[in-house]
Amino acid sequence: MTTPTIELKPSSTPLSAAEREAILANPGFGRHFTDHMVTIKWTEGRGWHDGQLVPYGPLSLDPATNVLHYAQEIFEGLKAYRQPDGTVATFRPDMNAKRFQHSAWRLGMPELPVETFVEACDALVQQDRDWVPAHGGEESLYLRPFMIATEVGLGVKPGNEYLFIVIASPAGAYFSGGVKPVSIWLSEDRVRAVPGGVGDAKTGGNYAASLLAQAEAAAKGCDQVAYLDAVEHKWVEELGGMNLYFVYGNKIVTPTLTGSLLAGVTRDSLLQVARDLGYESEEGRVSIDQWQADTESGALTEVFACGTAAVITPVGTVKRASAEWTQSGGEAGEVTMRLREALLDIQRGKTADQHGWMHKLG
Repeated sequence: MTTPTIELKPSSTPLSAAEREAILANPGFGRHFTDHMVTIKWTEGRGWHDGQLVPYGPLSLDPATNVLHYAQEIFEGLKAYRQPDGTVATFRPDMNAKRFQHSAWRLGMPELPVETFVEACDALVQQDRDWVPAHGGEESLYLRPFMIATEVGLGVKPGNEYLFIVIASPAGAYFSGGVKPVSIWLSEDRVRAVPGGVGDAKTGGNYAASLLAQAEAAAKGCDQVAYLDAVEHKWVEELGGMNLYFVYGNKIVTPTLTGSLLAGVTRDSLLQVARDLGYESEEGRVSIDQWQADTESGALTEVFACGTAAVITPVGTVKRASAEWTQSGGEAGEVTMRLREALLDIQRGKTADQHGWMHKLG
């Protein structure tokens, strides 16, 4: 398979340094975008071609474009961090690239080569490197690679044309107000995904399906919704957009990947970071009743959520239809915060990258 080169066609009218710095002073999350994007096309019989770095701008789609009707769409999320010496590095882009391939396979889409995925991200970060926030804080440049089916027609089948795009957005804290414990609504009547479905693919349909339950959680006064398994409705799986971890003293446990959970990059990284810090870490199954009982007995000392956007977020309050309880006194737990700082220190280049996770761009 040939790997397309990425032709550079930079904007002649990028934002001024003053305008960019004003945005970087308070970027929020996903509200502002850099000057450029990378696009690569795929056509049946030709493969990947026409890789370009071009000015950020709208897409033009025919009303009968496949993605608008049958949702052949996948995406990823990863971050670039400013390092202490002023260089820039992305965190585990190869792992995102491999998950992107899996998502593509599951939705009947062409698999983008890992090296092409990484090269596209590199090209955008290099061009828009001034958008990567300064070293020192938690700010980063969030990258959103995604792919859509662009064939025009209403036949229900995999498309014969696709468009891969990478855009970037400077990111502050995912939740406003800093690291504050979030409240969780345990949904016992709605499921995120089923075994054999697309729960382990990063596709927009999974997130669309979570929005009603998320709205119900908000109506209950909660920040996030947690889902149970689709078969027995008892095993805790994940939040709408993040994985979960349970802390039992010196041991941390995350729900086992069953095919209906997303294999999070942050989730995987924390299993190793925890071992590096001397904790036991493992995958396992935690039931909703066990969660409640272990919290009440004191055996379960902390719970946190994790993902690329939010990094690690402590869980403070949990509600279900029949009960409500508090984790860690409603405060961020010691283990949670230690893991959070350890991971961020690797990403920001403040500690040794002993696992080779940081992809340096120079």
